[in-house]
Amino acid sequence: MKRVLITGVTGQLGYDILKALEGRDVVCMSPTSKEMDITDSTVVSKVVKTFKPDVIFHCAAYTAVDKAEDEKDICYKVNVLGTKNIVNSAREVGAKVVYISTDYVFDGTKDGIYTEEDTPHPINHYGYTKYLGEEEIKILNDYLIVRISWVFGLNGKNFVKTMLRLAETKDEINVVSDQVGSPTYTKDLAKLLVSMVDKGKRGTFNATNEGYCSWYDFAKYIFEVNNIKMKVHPILTKDYQTVATRPLNSRLDKDKLDREGLERLPSWQDATKRYCRSLRKED
Repeated sequence: MKRVLITGVTGQLGYDILKALEGRDVVCMSPTSKEMDITDSTVVSKVVKTFKPDVIFHCAAYTAVDKAEDEKDICYKVNVLGTKNIVNSAREVGAKVVYISTDYVFDGTKDGIYTEEDTPHPINHYGYTKYLGEEEIKILNDYLIVRISWVFGLNGKNFVKTMLRLAETKDEINVVSDQVGSPTYTKDLAKLLVSMVDKGKRGTFNATNEGYCSWYDFAKYIFEVNNIKMKVHPILTKDYQTVATRPLNSRLDKDKLDREGLERLPSWQDATKRYCRSLRKED
């Protein structure tokens, strides 16, 4: 990994990947969307051909899940055509692409935990476009597809920040209790992604912090570690209407990390504690 291109560096994960590469013997390029619009094939080709990266961490994506239902064309353009442009340019220079996917490629109806071999069946447009992006990536000889879930990091909006913001004006809230998954700290995830590339890993992987919880459990823990008194009421998904349908079961199996000799991420509780400490330092 000598020359690295990171898309989506203004987002949570792209930001932390850049941080994880600091101090290493690599040359990084992290263009903003204004500097490299991934939906413009000519611009992408020019940037990639000029820089000639060995690895591309493709973190840029349209991630507004509810808004995607109303902006289907824009979401498709970014997540599918944008990824296609990255793939075509990567082929021209022989670069490996690390594609960041999502638990939303699954419909959440499985009784058990989702493995990398399970057949995707997205139930919202965002998940559908991320699945199509995965299919574009598979054209390459050297690729990594990494499915993640419920991410939080310093550089951007997320559930933790939303809960802390609500605590400034409310003393009780309702949170969905029947959607289950794994919160994932982008700082931890970034280190794993870099390690995966260092070790020459290929194919599809699931990668989240360890353990599972509901959004309700997650919210309660956020308030607990921040010593905030908040009444959190559990509600069902059917009683909390959103534009996009969400999967109830987002549990991802990480046994493949063990088989491939990769270190699992710390528990989501440990990650949340460390993240909240970082937020307090920023304040």
